[in-house]
Amino acid sequence: MLTRSTLAALAFLLAAGGAEAETIRIAATPGPHAQILEAVKPVAAAKGLDIKILEFSDYVVPNQALDAGEIEANSFQNLPYLDNQKADRGYKIEPVALTVNFPLGIYSRKWKSWAEVPDGASIAIQNDPTNGGRSLLLLQDKGVIKLKDGVGFKPTIIDIVENPKKLRFVELEAAQTPRALDDVDAAAINTNYAVSAGLDPVKGPILKEEAKGPYVNLIAVRSVDKDKPWVKTLVEAYHSPEVKAFVAEKFKGSVLTSW
Repeated sequence: MLTRSTLAALAFLLAAGGAEAETIRIAATPGPHAQILEAVKPVAAAKGLDIKILEFSDYVVPNQALDAGEIEANSFQNLPYLDNQKADRGYKIEPVALTVNFPLGIYSRKWKSWAEVPDGASIAIQNDPTNGGRSLLLLQDKGVIKLKDGVGFKPTIIDIVENPKKLRFVELEAAQTPRALDDVDAAAINTNYAVSAGLDPVKGPILKEEAKGPYVNLIAVRSVDKDKPWVKTLVEAYHSPEVKAFVAEKFKGSVLTSW
């Protein structure tokens, strides 16, 4: 005969086993961001959180969807970009955790080194203020151009005060810069788009951003959700040893973890 304590224990186990996992929708750009979330998914599932990953091919829609409540979180952007979006569009979105860093690179199919790039060369950069500015800052750091003082993290081509090689800048959506490689001398390409295009972000760039800086990516949620329990669970799953090992093995130095 089953004792009262045994029956109580069985009832608890049945209730726990039948509990439905909480489900959240999280947006990411194709490539490493989405791939890393696939590694996060089973870790989160073990903690009772079911992640549905939605891929968007640009940098605008994920914040629009998040602010509108169509998704619960996104993982694709850095803080300068998020701050710019909030200032321009009034989004009520907050960062809740740092994720990974993708050092930006300048790639070329025509030239093997930056020294070979001729005067008057065409350089594709991103047309959004944060990523385009990041590319210009990279070129300044490498001594290619000089920007006016006080431009912060969002300079534009009108802020260039010295351009000794008389480079011509072509502004494109960030996702389009890899496709421009056959038409320009070089292109600034975010690592996630470089990987998606089959480029090698470790050995491929003819100029490369330093690993440290303000451009570490993050998980963002709506301000009203930032203290909800599922946010803590999501962050713990992302920052797990399993995900850290996945990033190291999968990307071999082209993507760096922040934890």
